[in-house]
Amino acid sequence: MAAPRRSDVVLDSVKRLLRIGATANLLNLLQKQHPADLAQIFDALLDAERSAVFSLLVERQPKLAMETISEMGPEPAAQLLTGRSADDIASLLHELPSDDAAALIDYLPEELSREVLELMRRRESGQVESLLEYGEQTAGRIMNPSVFALNEDLTVGEAITALQGARDVEMVFYLYVVDGRRHLVGVTSLRRLLLVSPETPLKRIMTPDIISVRVDTDQEEVARQVASYNLLAVPVVDEENKLAGVVTVDDVIDVIKDEATEDLLRLAGVSGDERIATPAGEALRKRLPWLAVNLVTAFVAASVVALFEDTISQVTALAVFMPIVAGMGGNAATQTLTVIVRGLALGELSWVNARKALAKESLIGLGNGVALGVAAAGVAWATKRDPVLGLLLGMAMLCNMFVAATSGTLVPLGLKALKVDPALASSVFITTFTDVLGFASFLGLATVFLKYLAR
Repeated sequence: MAAPRRSDVVLDSVKRLLRIGATANLLNLLQKQHPADLAQIFDALLDAERSAVFSLLVERQPKLAMETISEMGPEPAAQLLTGRSADDIASLLHELPSDDAAALIDYLPEELSREVLELMRRRESGQVESLLEYGEQTAGRIMNPSVFALNEDLTVGEAITALQGARDVEMVFYLYVVDGRRHLVGVTSLRRLLLVSPETPLKRIMTPDIISVRVDTDQEEVARQVASYNLLAVPVVDEENKLAGVVTVDDVIDVIKDEATEDLLRLAGVSGDERIATPAGEALRKRLPWLAVNLVTAFVAASVVALFEDTISQVTALAVFMPIVAGMGGNAATQTLTVIVRGLALGELSWVNARKALAKESLIGLGNGVALGVAAAGVAWATKRDPVLGLLLGMAMLCNMFVAATSGTLVPLGLKALKVDPALASSVFITTFTDVLGFASFLGLATVFLKYLAR
């Protein structure tokens, strides 16, 4: 029997200590946990238990409390804070970096977030408000404005002295060099700074070719830059090339995770911001519209079937195999769609290399159609003792597999060109294509060759 995981043991201990009211022991246990581990424990607790544990941490260890809910993500964190006063929330948010605080405030109720921002402004914490002025899912929104920068006129010795006196900087793996007006002019590394003579001017050791992003750059593009160039951080500049902040690799990991989750949910027709903790009413409101669209497309497919009612009434065996053609086409289209949407999201696919992707997917569709069509034809022939029915089923499978592959490639590309999220809308159109053309090909062929089918 496998030993229980450490997190499970801690979770059981938290529940037990909370149940018996052993506050001191519970606090001692919580203080020994990493915020990321505590976030997992919070996720596993019931709402009442989570609120009680969070309240205890807020009272005794507010910094740990805020670091923990920051690891949970902004939406569940905001739900834990919503019941508190604006003054309490403003005080607690000072325990977080400004980019994390801005993300959290964005999920508070509108009136409460305004009160919190006003209180933070009075306490001279304008960084959070300035971050919220940037568009959602941009580099400006996720950057940390507390970035350490050195003037280009300094020597290496002066730079090291400035670095030693710096406090609360995001990271110093890269040292950004600016001119007198804070324009970003170069970058150097801490290692290089320590290996040269203290009298060396920074201008001589800095690298002027800098990979940077604008404050309005989409966060997905920021993540792509960090991943492509193997960076630990990327500087963020405004429209005048002035250094505004820095996006570090930990923020990029969060972006990649969120974007991957969003695309996965949208492929299923679910809103990208829905979570387990999302209230049922809100989840229903977000899911229902796309299900309604699916209902409309289902009636379109049903209308195609209705055109061949007479054929089905004469050869009832057709009704048995119709779902196979449509279902296999839908599954094949989902496979293609997943690959294509991922390629679009990672920047690997565009209209420039779309022809190669289309040729590949079409070839795969034909191969699947031949292999599965032969198998389906054999089953139909063996069970219904009708070789013509088997042949027609195999031909319909071949047609629909090809349609699934081509539509799974072209539809997301077309939606991308029209500035529509392909992850959100593609599945509805592709399901329609595979259902309609699957039924039409199978029943159409059956109608043409009706006199050869067993009645």
